[in-house]
Amino acid sequence: MNANNKDLSNAIRFLSIDAVQKANSGHPGMPMGMADVATILFKNFLKFNPKNPNWLNRDRFVLSAGHGSMLLYSLLYLTGYKSISLKDIKNFRQLNSICAGHPEYIPNSGIETTTGPLGQGIANAVGMAIAEEILKEKIGKNIINHKTYVLAGDGCLMEGISHEALSLAGHLKLKNLIMLFDNNSISIDGPTSLAVSDNFKKRFESYGWDYILIDGHNEKQISKALKKAQKAKKPTVISCKTVIGFGSPNKSGKETSHGSPLGEDEIKLVRKKLKWNHPPFEIPKKILDEWRKIGSRGIKEAEKWVKKNKYKKISNTSFLKDFLKEKQNVINKPEAIATRKSSEKIISFLTKKNPTIIGGSADLSGSNNTKTKNHQIIKPGNFKGNYIHYGVREHAMCGIMNGLALHSELIPYGGTFLIFSDYCKPSIRLAAIMKQRVIYVMSHDSIGLGEDGPTHQPIEQLAGLRSIPNLNVFRPADTAETFECWDLAAISGKDQPSIIAVSRQKINQIRKEFTNENKCSVGAYEVSRTKSEIDVTILATGSEVELATEVSQKLAIEKIYSKVISMPCHELFDIQKKDYKSKILNETKHKISIEASTTDYWKKYIGENGIAFGIDNFGKSAPYKEIYEHFGLTSKNIVKKVKEMINNKT
Repeated sequence: MNANNKDLSNAIRFLSIDAVQKANSGHPGMPMGMADVATILFKNFLKFNPKNPNWLNRDRFVLSAGHGSMLLYSLLYLTGYKSISLKDIKNFRQLNSICAGHPEYIPNSGIETTTGPLGQGIANAVGMAIAEEILKEKIGKNIINHKTYVLAGDGCLMEGISHEALSLAGHLKLKNLIMLFDNNSISIDGPTSLAVSDNFKKRFESYGWDYILIDGHNEKQISKALKKAQKAKKPTVISCKTVIGFGSPNKSGKETSHGSPLGEDEIKLVRKKLKWNHPPFEIPKKILDEWRKIGSRGIKEAEKWVKKNKYKKISNTSFLKDFLKEKQNVINKPEAIATRKSSEKIISFLTKKNPTIIGGSADLSGSNNTKTKNHQIIKPGNFKGNYIHYGVREHAMCGIMNGLALHSELIPYGGTFLIFSDYCKPSIRLAAIMKQRVIYVMSHDSIGLGEDGPTHQPIEQLAGLRSIPNLNVFRPADTAETFECWDLAAISGKDQPSIIAVSRQKINQIRKEFTNENKCSVGAYEVSRTKSEIDVTILATGSEVELATEVSQKLAIEKIYSKVISMPCHELFDIQKKDYKSKILNETKHKISIEASTTDYWKKYIGENGIAFGIDNFGKSAPYKEIYEHFGLTSKNIVKKVKEMINNKT
């Protein structure tokens, strides 16, 4: 006799309860409440293969409500994923356990993305759904035909990123996107009525979604809703009215079951009420066999798909020689242009040559130069293009790009102003944690944007972004460096996200000679020197490298000799060998830095006795040259201060 759905659901509940209790930490309430929905989904609808978790045409299951991680781990263990054992579940929330407190993306594990910050998984799921539609057009609708499911809670839907992502999903008519809303009306502080009175039906319908309200503990209603969602012409939300902590006599329906172990006494009562007469972590053979049968259901389908579809990656690297030729042409024909225009040239080249690159912008396409003549716009119901208009949704854009990157082989980039990286940071941070190749083109990178004033002038943003581990922050000095930074971000670099911060104002070309070598790959390199024996090392990035060369030349007239170091990527420089870093930094006693941003960050390179020329106040509204002068970022002022330093007058 096979196990019934009640038994299957209870297996999820008690694995979750027992793991949280053993760890003395975690969130049992959501897995207990959503076990019935998850069981029906995995048993009858979800297309997956535990033996090949990376099967391209699998359905994606994203747990946006990441605090309920034991729901996911239980499902992966029960259905037979080798990535998670019973031992792993017993080590829930312990050091180096795959069963971390919140899901952490691991390739080929069944954990599709890192979640925890609420709402992020929703944006990831939107990105995955878009990726699927793009691949349908590039590979074929008969080959790519899966769905993306995302489980979200009340908290996810309170976060602003959810509004941004859901609105775009509805606009694009992502019919293969299905949200399972754990509508239990409980948050950490208590009932959601403390802070929320949304009409969810009207909200979702205004986004362009189908809305289905069900009892999340009623098998027939769950199945009927999921069946309907399979045939939808737009994204669907299934609002599952559930009881948090289902089965707990004293804590069900209460915030007390959300984020704390139930306690041994309460667990005994739950076992009695749900008639689960088994010790902790024991799943009866009949029930485990049934779950494993569910897990094996998709194996044959996946194997048949793989055999039938000799899938070849759509990425293309044959253009690398052409890329170098393009770089050579640029260097041989120098012109004074903003690095945002330099970036546009490279984007135009890459999008013509590489079909995996998917561009976009948060309503600033013309300002950050992310859209070119080689782009076709992705529109509602039409995904033949390679450019997404994200609208004024910076946070969702970056979360969606994470989903695009996670889905398969697509390389997404998105544009906004550097100042708005503050709106993007949670998603950028997650891309860094997950080691995803996501590219952020952030223009208007300094006070050089001028008249827009301090609200739009990034001061502290570069330092903040540089503090994020596994994120490369590029600030190129000219077109040649912009080419090389794009190469490292999109082509030759390792899998990690990259910021490419580019200027609004025109910059003269610094690099005069072509080389096949990517000089930016070491993070910092010598641009020029005025004599073999020098007195001063000048470090600079971006538009300030031109200023640094001017300073160097004027110092030489004063018989003070120097070298100029362009430092387009601090992160790449910091990982170089000690000898190379010493060659760059320790040739002279006197060191200065020039960058139109906060100065404290530079102390690690120039030392306490060096001078950091930058800005430690908010900017000003004025033509950019006047602002540079106001803050002392002129060759005249810097030469004066360096002379004082050399002569020990400061």
